[in-house]
Amino acid sequence: MFRDRAKSPPRHGPEQQPVPGRGGRLTPAQVYSRHSHGLEEFFQSLGSQPGLNVLDWAGVSQANVDFITGRGNRLYSEDFYRLLEMHFGPGDWYASQQDPARVESFLDAVLGFPSACFDAALLWDMLEYLAPPLLEAVLARLNDAVKPGGYLLAIFHADEKIERVPVYQYRIAGPDTLWLSLRAMRAPAKLFNNRDIEKLFRHARALKFFLTRDHLREVIVRR
Repeated sequence: MFRDRAKSPPRHGPEQQPVPGRGGRLTPAQVYSRHSHGLEEFFQSLGSQPGLNVLDWAGVSQANVDFITGRGNRLYSEDFYRLLEMHFGPGDWYASQQDPARVESFLDAVLGFPSACFDAALLWDMLEYLAPPLLEAVLARLNDAVKPGGYLLAIFHADEKIERVPVYQYRIAGPDTLWLSLRAMRAPAKLFNNRDIEKLFRHARALKFFLTRDHLREVIVRR
């Protein structure tokens, strides 16, 4: 079930680009590097114990594979955004997410994991693109798949006035550093404030928030 890949990392990382804010001009060809307190807290919470099983929704990337397996852990990668497009696109995929048959097919294909098989999960910003009740169903499957006491990292766009948000590809450059590249611009199903996030993870043991200078809200969730 778990995919481990061991190739040499690239000799040079992406060049750092200006951090995009509300008026940012990041294009799909650009990559920028940013410090991530959430990522730092995530790996500090996991500690140095080897043999952990980590779910990553960014899709297979050599940077993430090298970093996670380099810590002695096992990585299972899914390109969650691409799978959303496959199951609910083209067209209005939020309307498609109201179709019970398509929702069940998606859940079985993407989140058909055994109970308590993961120690941690990197969800990135994917929860913003799930309409209810799909969002609640996905979280229920995650709560079953991640062990009690396990950790989740989720990211939300903090600017509640924008209509479309950047969908990022996340790659791990280090224990506290991310490389972000733009995949698309899309209207989210919902923009979440702190209270919304607390309700979303109402069954969690603990939440920790980090608000970043590039208008991203990073959240560490302890199951």
